[in-house]
This record gives sequence, C-alpha cells and structure tokens, in this order.
Amino acid sequence: MILRVSQKLNSKIKIGALQTLPLDENPFADWSANLFVSDRTQYILVSNTKSLYSTVIDGKGITNDNQIIQQALSSIREFLERDGYLSIYERFIAPSTGTVHFAKSLNRSITGSINEIVELAKRALIEDGLPPHQVGIHLNDLLLSGIAVNPKDKYAKPRESFQALVMTIGRGEK
Repeated sequence: MILRVSQKLNSKIKIGALQTLPLDENPFADWSANLFVSDRTQYILVSNTKSLYSTVIDGKGITNDNQIIQQALSSIREFLERDGYLSIYERFIAPSTGTVHFAKSLNRSITGSINEIVELAKRALIEDGLPPHQVGIHLNDLLLSGIAVNPKDKYAKPRESFQALVMTIGRGEK
C-alpha cells in the first residue's frame, strides 16, 4: 500500500524523506493524506489517489506513522462499508496493508485537487458545523475536475469515480 503524505503531515508524524512512487498498480491501495487545521483543530483528509474518494479524521493524538496508518485504514474501511464496498476493502485494500510505503504526492494535479477538497472540508466543518465523518460523506458527493468517469465529462463526484474503479477493477463487486 502507498500512503502519500503532505509535507505538513510528514512534519507532524516525522517519517523523514519521502519516496517518489508511481501510482500503485492496485489503485485501491494508493491513498493520499493531508493535514489541515480548521478552527484551531487538526484534521487529516485521506483520499484515494485515483478517485479522490475521501474521509476526514481527527488529527489529535496522531504523532507517528503507525497511528496514521491505523486511523486512516479504520476510516477507509468504515466509509467503504457504509457505501456497500466492504468486499473491496477486504479483497483489495486489507491484503496490501502488510507493507505501507510512504511517498510524496503523485503529481501537481492531485495536490491541487486535494487542496481544493481541504478548503471545502474547512467550510463544511466551520460554516455547516458538520462532524468529520459527515464532512467525508459531503465531500464524496461534490463535483470535481480531473476525475471524470466519462472522457466527455469535465467533472465527476468522487463516489462515482470510486464506483467506476469498482466496476473496472473490482468487477462490479459490492
């Protein structure tokens, strides 16, 4: 599994020098994590690198690589189960967690999209008063550029993009 961490998150959990790695051949096992602050509270956005399917977790108490791995996996599993994709977690994600490689962001496009998602998450946390779990649900239904399922479209929702991965790689499994 690849966990791509932002510089801010790397500073917090002190992983050290990050590798430059291509997208994992199993796109379900490639996730990006970004630390952000909203109303003086730390949160971590964890997004599937390919689809930008996201979850938001509380950053309080996460001080090392094992803690971020455990919290991220727990939240990813919870979200996939909620959306009916527990078998995807069990079949494609859990087996890849034996070795987790920390890496730099995949590219500027992903970094830009994640920064956009972070700003939307901050707004949902502050203005809408949503708890982190609900913010993740909200984020997965937003239209974003760069993840369109159909080449004719310019935008897609992360949940739709993740579902397209399930249909092509997971063979429609739920």
